[in-house]
Amino acid sequence: MEDKNKYFVVKQKAVPEVLRKVVEAKRLLESERVLTIQEATDRVGISRSSFYKYKDDIFPFYDNAKGKTITLVIQMDDVQGFLSEILHVVATYKANILTIHQSIPVNGVATLTLSVEVRSDTGNISKMVEEIEEKKNVHYIKILARE
Repeated sequence: MEDKNKYFVVKQKAVPEVLRKVVEAKRLLESERVLTIQEATDRVGISRSSFYKYKDDIFPFYDNAKGKTITLVIQMDDVQGFLSEILHVVATYKANILTIHQSIPVNGVATLTLSVEVRSDTGNISKMVEEIEEKKNVHYIKILARE
């Protein structure tokens, strides 16, 4: 039997346009730039029925992450001082580092497992992950868990 309460973390490019528009309509309503659902759905270009169908099933990752622990796995080049660069990004976003484990490099590549606590003053975690991912010595970054 299919578990209807299962969650997935996917990159924005994998999310259908209608779902991205539902998120945008919710953001408009929360920011009080529009007063009605009809105005929000008109502005983003979806029907009200689409909004109601998906509104409880889609939300930006960072919106629901406050007070949670996020575990990241980062595969990166073994470059002197690079771990410090990654930790600087985490510090910039005010995420509280809980654990750090870096594997012994093999063929010049190391795997870093990093758990951070997302607090009320923590910045946008999605942007933090993107910023780390864009660094030239990062092969990939995955969100391993969210608790």
